Amino acid sequence: MYEYDEDCLKVFLKNQSQLFDEPVAETLEEAEAFLEDCMAVIVDSLQEVREYFEENGADVDGMSDEELEEASEVFALPGGQYLVVEG
Repeated sequence: MYEYDEDCLKVFLKNQSQLFDEPVAETLEEAEAFLEDCMAVIVDSLQEVREYFEENGADVDGMSDEELEEASEVFALPGGQYLVVEG
């Protein structure tokens, strides 16, 4: 299980509309519970984002790093990490 730090939770709260039509969380606690429930992952690079999607059956072969970073499931975190949330 991942530990979601405050910066991660704030990024998700602020940008959750890129993945969901309606807010799924309104507080840091709700965001943490939601991310735990959907088993969101934190990875260290776009290469690891690509590997995560490939391991989970997504076809990302033709996607550039920029396209991958702009995917609705991918949230760029401060410090260069990425949060991947499957909606």
